[in-house]
This record gives sequence, C-alpha cells and structure tokens, in this order.
Amino acid sequence: MARLKGKVALITGAGSGIGRAEAILFAKEGAKVIVTDINEEKGQETVKEITSNGGEAIFMKLDVTNPKQWQEVVKKAIELYGKIDILVNNAGILISKSIEEMTLEEWDKVIKVNLYGTFYGCKFILPAMKRAGGGVIINTGSIMGIVAYPNEVAYDASKGAVRILTKAVAIEYAKYNIRVNCLCPGNTRTPMNEPWIKDPKLREEILRPQVIKRFAEPIEIAYGALFLASDESSFMTGADLVIDGGYTAT
Repeated sequence: MARLKGKVALITGAGSGIGRAEAILFAKEGAKVIVTDINEEKGQETVKEITSNGGEAIFMKLDVTNPKQWQEVVKKAIELYGKIDILVNNAGILISKSIEEMTLEEWDKVIKVNLYGTFYGCKFILPAMKRAGGGVIINTGSIMGIVAYPNEVAYDASKGAVRILTKAVAIEYAKYNIRVNCLCPGNTRTPMNEPWIKDPKLREEILRPQVIKRFAEPIEIAYGALFLASDESSFMTGADLVIDGGYTAT
C-alpha cells in the first residue's frame, strides 16, 4: 500500500472513469495526487473521495487543449510540491463517425484533446522532471491505436499517434532517468463507452473479438497504470501495456 509513497502525481481527466480510478488508487498507494479535469464538479468529487479516505489530493481545472493552462497548472504544482514525479495523460474523447460524415471541426476536436493534450502534457512537464533527476510519464493510448474500429477514424488515428509519440519521447529522455510508457486499455466501463454498454446489439458487436466477454472495470486499468508508475516497472520505457481482455490477440 505504499508503492508511490512520497511521489507527486498529476492525472488528467481524473473526474471520472479510468482517470478517477487511477487517482484514487495512486492516493491509496501513498501519492499526493493533483486531480485535473475540465469538469470542476467531477474533479472535486474525486478529490473528496480521496481525502475522505485519508489520502492527499487537490483539484486544478485543466483544459488539456490549452497550452497556457498547462503551463499554469505545472507552475502551481511545482510551487506547492516542489516536483511532479508522475504524469498520467488520461484525458480523452471519442466521436464515432465515418470519415465521410465527420466534419473537420470534429476531427480537430478529437485530435486536439487526445493527441495535442498528450503532447502538451509531456512538453510542459519534462523540464521539471529533468531538473528533479527523473520521473514517469504514462500516456493513455488504446487498443484502437493498435487495431482499427469502424467509424472511429479520428479516435483510432489519435491513439495510434499517441503510441508513437510515447516511443519518441521515451528514447529521447531515457538519459534523464525519465520513463515514458503507453497504457492501452480495451473496452472499459466508462462514461465514454455508455452507448456500447447500454445497447445489447452494440455491446455484442464490440465485445465479439474479445475472449473475455465483458467490459473492464476502471480499476482493472488503473492497476496497470500503478505498475507503470511504480519502481516495479523500472526496466520499462517506450512500451505498450495492453489490458484488453484478449481483444488484440484474436
């Protein structure tokens, strides 16, 4: 219960879903958690759950597509804690449309949140990690960055790019004792996946390739993030950690 004792972790999109599960788990493991989200109410709910159970957490509002906000959040975090040991780029969105139906504005929106948001997080936290002598970055990819799914062209493209961004940053910053890995969840019970969870026909369709015929719970993905954040993964960098119920094995 102390794998992250003394560590400071910043998690984006921590107001719900996988991000919330990661924040709660990291706090249980001893981390001071900076909960960030564009939705202040949801973010504060995560903080309340952590602090009511004896953990330490604060909320900072963050639109991951806004580089100025990123700089402000990183600056404030350093002022408060003196360092950021762990960054989890978790925030993401999904718009399900074919390439012909998708507007340029919708394409841009997905790319800005999923890819630019991850790029900004790495860009603005890496200098602080270099000064501190090391750190860990966990970028959230997806199985849809490994294999494609119909009518998710922007999401698939953004997550594929996040995987390669992760590898590029990993090889560049290994010399600074900074590890960078990509967490690739499969179908998970989150608000983003509600349409597939609620509709029996869609649920059957999306789970068909999986050998474990259910949606993952957010905590099952969070345990993967904990492994990547901890010293237990000290020899891992530039890697994909796939947690997908066997989806990509078929």
